[in-house]
Amino acid sequence: MRFSSLLTRIGAVQDGSPRHLGEDPEITGAEALDRAGPGQLAFLEPGNALAAALSASGAAALLLPLDEEIQQLASERGLAWVALKDPRLGFAQALAALHPPTPKPPGIHPSAVVDPSAAVAADVHVGAHGVIGAGSIVAAGCVLHPGVVLYEDVQLGQGCEIHANAVLHPGSRLGAGCVIQSQAVIGAEGFGFVPTASGWVKMPQTGRVVLEDGVEVGCGSTIDRPSVGETRIGAGTKIDNLVHVGHGVLTGKGCALAAQVGIAGGAVLGNGVILAGQVGVANRAVIGDRAIASSKSGIHGEIAAGEVVSGYPAIPNRLWLRCSAVFNKLPEMARTLRQLQK
Repeated sequence: MRFSSLLTRIGAVQDGSPRHLGEDPEITGAEALDRAGPGQLAFLEPGNALAAALSASGAAALLLPLDEEIQQLASERGLAWVALKDPRLGFAQALAALHPPTPKPPGIHPSAVVDPSAAVAADVHVGAHGVIGAGSIVAAGCVLHPGVVLYEDVQLGQGCEIHANAVLHPGSRLGAGCVIQSQAVIGAEGFGFVPTASGWVKMPQTGRVVLEDGVEVGCGSTIDRPSVGETRIGAGTKIDNLVHVGHGVLTGKGCALAAQVGIAGGAVLGNGVILAGQVGVANRAVIGDRAIASSKSGIHGEIAAGEVVSGYPAIPNRLWLRCSAVFNKLPEMARTLRQLQK
């Protein structure tokens, strides 16, 4: 489509957004700024190190920050562009417009198994070898890709998409618009055992997992159900691949959990919490609203709202940076100390 037409489909573009259409090029795709070629759209964020690549970019059109110098450079090169407060958001919206998903036709594949007591809306798509257990409810607009298994008493809200070979265990509840990626497991038994003199006795896991509206769960991630009560993931929370959420965990709304995060049972996360890759959260830890933990942090106890923490055990990020700077000097400091002792 023409660049001018694409702009009408990008919500971040406002009527007053600065722009230069140039020859209004045909846009057929998108690519990173330093790799973009003819017919492709690229973007540049404020302060991005790729700004120097603008003069050599082969992109047909650009989404730029509100920087008049960069805009002037793009115009001098004859490139079409629009300037946005958040070019990354605009790029995401452009990709959605350029690559709309192919809708799945309603219907149940002949190889799928649907229990007679399950309630499946008429427009639901169920792929090959899918299974929908007794008493489960699948609301309108849902898509179940091949190999999806819903155990008994699972409920999906409107417009959920469950990708190939994901499994939802008994009692799982998903709100509207949830996305579960391939191989994810929702509602499996939590890790609950009672130690005795003769060995471990299994604690029955009778609770359920609840995902509120708009939750997305990445490939291979697991969210366990508790012995009693709920494991609940707040609305709009995004969970990356290979994340483990233990039994009885509660998260607020709009959290982001990056790959290989592990959260032990009973932990509580506030709204908007961000956990970077490989963060570990101990049993019953409490993390306040909008707190951030950098990669590989180990969280025990309580993190205050808005705090940024790093390290193991996690400490305030600024203190951790100072400690890290000192750590590299420990051999020299130890040598100096020994000399002073002599």
